[in-house]
Amino acid sequence: MSEQSKWVQMTQANPQHSHWYVERFRKMAESGADLVGEARLVDAMVPRGARILDAGCGPGRHGGYLAERGHTVVGVDVDPVLVAAAQEDFPGATWVVEDLAELDLPARGIAEPFDAILCAGNVMTFLATSTRREVLRRMARHLTHDGRAVIGFGADRGYEFDDFLGDAVAAGLVADHLLSTWDLRPATEDSDFLVAVVRRA
Repeated sequence: MSEQSKWVQMTQANPQHSHWYVERFRKMAESGADLVGEARLVDAMVPRGARILDAGCGPGRHGGYLAERGHTVVGVDVDPVLVAAAQEDFPGATWVVEDLAELDLPARGIAEPFDAILCAGNVMTFLATSTRREVLRRMARHLTHDGRAVIGFGADRGYEFDDFLGDAVAAGLVADHLLSTWDLRPATEDSDFLVAVVRRA
């Protein structure tokens, strides 16, 4: 068993947190908030009908958007409450409860690799520190030979950008683009957010 993620620890301490999180984003969607900028970026990177993995999918807003645009989407999250909400709100995708540190979709009968992986919502910073590199390694294994992963998270959340990039290299990934926003602004030394587009080495 992998070390428990910070998200699991948080939800064990407050079992209502996941339900609050689901309702928060449902209300934001109802109010017309733009919740899918991350998914639009990935949609622009792949052809129609691509296979996309939503890693740390939460209640499914990104994977659901991509499925509605004709992609084959598999969303994975460790939190069964969030996955249940994704199944309810976005039935056009496949949703799986699994720890990203133990990700093995072929063992679940999902054998084909993915053209793209989206990992948004600061997922990397909710991981247990000891599992970060393993999560990146497993992402790499689930990509096609020319597939790309897009991973975004904020600064000052306990995971330095340089440490992440070092872990990515150790996991067999190289960066094609480093951005500071989901709308393609380049990363700088003082960026407070990182969007890394990486591929298998």
